[in-house]
Amino acid sequence: MENSVKLEEANQIASLLPALMRQLFTLDDDLAVDLPLAQLRVCASLQAGALPMSALSRELGVTLSAMTQIADRLERANMVSRVAEQSDRRVRCLQLTARGEKMMQHRDNIRIQSVLAVLNYMSPSARNDILTALEMMMKASIAAKTEKTSKGKSVAASNHEQQELLLPKVIS
Repeated sequence: MENSVKLEEANQIASLLPALMRQLFTLDDDLAVDLPLAQLRVCASLQAGALPMSALSRELGVTLSAMTQIADRLERANMVSRVAEQSDRRVRCLQLTARGEKMMQHRDNIRIQSVLAVLNYMSPSARNDILTALEMMMKASIAAKTEKTSKGKSVAASNHEQQELLLPKVIS
């Protein structure tokens, strides 16, 4: 690495990012506020479309049994439904219901409005600097995970591919 990263810098960023996310995205009027984090993460993963239960369990780092329990709760709340995968009817997928889609879209809209309100306090050049820095951090994060994978540590290739696919959405 060309520039030596100081532990203090990494520590500052590691503490600022979660604090910033909480500041920006903790919303009192969010419909999703009553959902446990694991259920909310499943719904967020399903926004791009139906996914097999096994893929969701890997993505969230939970057992298939735990994923089934999460799916059961979300299904009872009419947030998701189970469907058969088109290519293999034995594979069960989860997809958001109309209610789930509406809740997640509402959540996204509130989050965007929250960021917009903050951006209004910043100059155009500061906004550009922030966007550039976040894009660089995202790319570096993907590169770091790729390097870990190439050294034999377990990081699912599908997660890396999903991050690359999500990069334009995250930074746009």
